[in-house]
Amino acid sequence: MLQTNKRKRVTLQDIAERTGVSVNTVSHALRNKSDISAETCRRIQETAREMGYTGNQIARSLRSGRTHIIAVILGGLSNPFYGIMADAIQDAAQFKGYTVMIMCSRDNPDLELQLADEAIARCSDGVILFPTHGCERTIQRFREARMPFVLVARLPGEGIADGVVWDETEGAYLATRHLIESGWRKLVYVSDYNIIYSTEHRMAGFKKACDEAGIPESDRCFLQSTGTSGSGDTDQQWMKPLLRSLTDLRQKGFTGLFVFCDVEAWHIMQALDHSDELSRNDFGIVSIDNLESALSFPVQLCSVGYSFKEIAANSIRLLRKRIHGDTSAPEKVVLPVRLVCRGSCSRH
Repeated sequence: MLQTNKRKRVTLQDIAERTGVSVNTVSHALRNKSDISAETCRRIQETAREMGYTGNQIARSLRSGRTHIIAVILGGLSNPFYGIMADAIQDAAQFKGYTVMIMCSRDNPDLELQLADEAIARCSDGVILFPTHGCERTIQRFREARMPFVLVARLPGEGIADGVVWDETEGAYLATRHLIESGWRKLVYVSDYNIIYSTEHRMAGFKKACDEAGIPESDRCFLQSTGTSGSGDTDQQWMKPLLRSLTDLRQKGFTGLFVFCDVEAWHIMQALDHSDELSRNDFGIVSIDNLESALSFPVQLCSVGYSFKEIAANSIRLLRKRIHGDTSAPEKVVLPVRLVCRGSCSRH
């Protein structure tokens, strides 16, 4: 006779019969309800583990009307910023009893909309969205489906929806001021990104610091650094035009670099390490994100950071409010930033 490993799933009734209590008592004990004594809870939970009981999430969802699943739509996990954020959000969500479903939009608004439809179709309780340009369609889709959602890191406008951001203008201001205080007077804002909210606010912070220090317009410029955001170009062809631009800037005296984010700054440092004419010491480099606060990285970079844990905790807090029916006006949380100096400012 053919043998199989199939066995009947352990039910609450099975545990009740083994422990001599009611099914309702078993249910309350497994959910740590306060109306069951600690000793009874312990005995029932130990019996459930011994019998190999696993909860039936589908059944619980049918009873409660909620799946306890949160969809997180972010750019892509190949970017360490999103990887760190995904970890932090999962920890915060798990603490509140939710499972997280990670979805990557690649910063493509069409794909973002498709993922929004999938999150709705899979009956997620809510969505945490790192929005792209063109996110208006996605936001409208969530509203039509009455899907609770929170925007993180980027806001397409004031009062549109709940959002959790950090002080982008202040961050760019601190980074630029750090360059100026380190002795650099001809400054470059370097970026390969054009991101809603962030780009505008970081440019404003850069300008504010320059204005405050009396840096004339002729001594500040913008460099579009195509490729430094991590294009997947394994042949590193992006280095050649970048090094040409950096050589030209240095010849003109522009040597203080405020870089949009850590990933771009790391790529610039990598390019300088491959140059026969330039070195890292030719430039002061400061950026934003402070990824080194959450991961070990061999490059020492001055960077402005914020609390990933606070971003995640506030995102979950706002989303749970909407999941549980809160209809108050949209709330915007702006978290503080701080600068960490690791020497890449190359004080001179």
